[in-house]
Amino acid sequence: QVQLVESGGGLVQAGASLRLSCAASGRAFNTYTLGWFRQAPGKEREFVAVISWSAGTTYYADSVKGRFTISRDNAKNTVYLQMNSLKPEDTAVYYCAASRLFIATKATGQYDYWGQGTQVTVSS
Repeated sequence: QVQLVESGGGLVQAGASLRLSCAASGRAFNTYTLGWFRQAPGKEREFVAVISWSAGTTYYADSVKGRFTISRDNAKNTVYLQMNSLKPEDTAVYYCAASRLFIATKATGQYDYWGQGTQVTVSS
């Protein structure tokens, strides 16, 4: 069992930066693929970024590529999402998730554990 707790969300102006953190408790954190997803009001949850268990593989949604960076610190059981050049369309609740698969998957259905989410609001 893995429990995930996100933090770092907030209200910022367009162009600003935020760093989200997701702290995990439970065993074998370093064996999980970790992902960030987001859900805006009235929309489905969508993939943002994923990092493999070894941190050797990362993927990003086209909408955030070049602006967001996912990283992990297995010693601290934490995954991060550095978000730069934020846009109003980045406004959403951001969720971190853990998958027992050893591949860096983008599919929400392949994640086994989810955090409660943290709100990110970007004003224009």
